[in-house]
Amino acid sequence: MIGIAEVEDAARRLAGIVVRTPLIGNAELDTAAGGRVLLKPECFQSIGSFKIRGAYNLMARLSAEQARRGIVAFSSGNHAQGVALAGRLLGIHAAIVMPADAPRAKLEATRALGGEIVTYDREREDRKAIARRLAAERGAEVVPSYDHPHIVAGQGTVGLEIAEQASEAGLHVDQALIPCSGGGLSSGCAVALKARLPEVSVHTVEPAACDDTARSLVRGERVVAPPGGATICDALRAEMPGRLPFEILRRLAGPGLSVSDDDVRAAMRFAFCHLKIVLEPSGAAALAAVLAGKAATAGRTTVVVLSGGNVDPELYSAVQAEPT
Repeated sequence: MIGIAEVEDAARRLAGIVVRTPLIGNAELDTAAGGRVLLKPECFQSIGSFKIRGAYNLMARLSAEQARRGIVAFSSGNHAQGVALAGRLLGIHAAIVMPADAPRAKLEATRALGGEIVTYDREREDRKAIARRLAAERGAEVVPSYDHPHIVAGQGTVGLEIAEQASEAGLHVDQALIPCSGGGLSSGCAVALKARLPEVSVHTVEPAACDDTARSLVRGERVVAPPGGATICDALRAEMPGRLPFEILRRLAGPGLSVSDDDVRAAMRFAFCHLKIVLEPSGAAALAAVLAGKAATAGRTTVVVLSGGNVDPELYSAVQAEPT
């Protein structure tokens, strides 16, 4: 388990490395929600997502020998960019196992940051097994995308910033909605938020087709999402929550929420039209929960984490062209 001390330590390590993204409001969104909504746009990070926080927090702790041998990671795209950027900043070679059908924007961005990409077929191959084999062959360290205390603590700095910014503005926050895949971001934020704002309720948001965390929270144990679930949210397709994130969420989070792909598309259009923010599908999930009425927002103050904005132009254009 980790606590607020680990998140605060990560925040010190990340100072000057990550963007302290703002906490912003929007009148149109408040009207739609019937309450106050505060947005935490992690899409404003230099790599377009929050993932640099956890990746850098872990990789900066490697010994000189570990750094010399390099690291191996596996990711559909955003963690890949976080690892590649951390590797560039720290002088560590990063090899990333990525699905061959990952969004082209994420593949190209990872390569541009200096990451070595190893592709796989996500329907027939096991990315973790491939990463472990590569790491064994090279003597490299594996940098997981969510199930590691340093990753969770780094991602938790998003929640720490939310708590600090709300307090600075004299705002009472009732709930926080956070996109969830394996649970690194949501669990880290839960640690920070519940430590600094004890009355806040934290809710994960997932695609309805891949709602393993919501199901696990109901059962009180980790369960696998139903097979064959397809979703536009490529970064939220974990089979089940990570062990450490789930233990944290089980203690600190409220019921998980789920949204449809149509909800997500509508949120992406809303973000473009009214917020002037570009969001990838996964990054729009928590906003979708507000706009689709999946969370009780009337008369309350809700924080929504916009976790990423790395989306292929073709997909984004198609979503924006859909009828409202």
